[in-house]
Amino acid sequence: MPATIRQSSMEEIKRISRTPVHKGTILTMYEDGIQMPDGTVQKWDFLEHKGAAAVVPVLPDGRILMVRQFRNAIDRISLEIPAGCKDSNEEAGIDAALRELEEETGYTSRKEDLKPLIKLVAAIAFCNETIDIFVADRLTKSHQHLDEYEFLDVEACEPETLVKMIYEGRIQDSKTVAAIMSYVNLNKAGSKERDSLCQKRRS
Repeated sequence: MPATIRQSSMEEIKRISRTPVHKGTILTMYEDGIQMPDGTVQKWDFLEHKGAAAVVPVLPDGRILMVRQFRNAIDRISLEIPAGCKDSNEEAGIDAALRELEEETGYTSRKEDLKPLIKLVAAIAFCNETIDIFVADRLTKSHQHLDEYEFLDVEACEPETLVKMIYEGRIQDSKTVAAIMSYVNLNKAGSKERDSLCQKRRS
């Protein structure tokens, strides 16, 4: 006999309250009241974020520009793709990506040359931060201009080296893992399929 699959009642879950708890520099924390299918109300944490953007900057020789910086949450240095918060909820991801590219790496790109790669939700269980990730492979040398209290080093890495570092656990930042693996996978698919997929994202 076929196995009986328990029917989901997720459609009966709903948020009935949202109470501000703390407002920080880039996040606002809330305590949400969530009504469950059995009628009980659970308290869930929710972090509100205005969103971010990131970019995979590719040099003419195929190496990828990465930034190495200290991350307080994990209390150590992290190797990542250039990224940063949007200035507002209304700012387009592509504009934020261009700004962070130049600020952090000292390279820039024409807006029309940025290719959409993927979009992800960084911590879907408790935060609404979305990250728009682009590929910039027609770079122009410019000038790095970091924020006053921003300290980072820029280095160029072979894609294969980055993939190896991901599997070894030396790169753990979620946006960087997703972006590098997506970029490498698309390159394996070939330029025609890559351009087609990027065009679908753009539209």
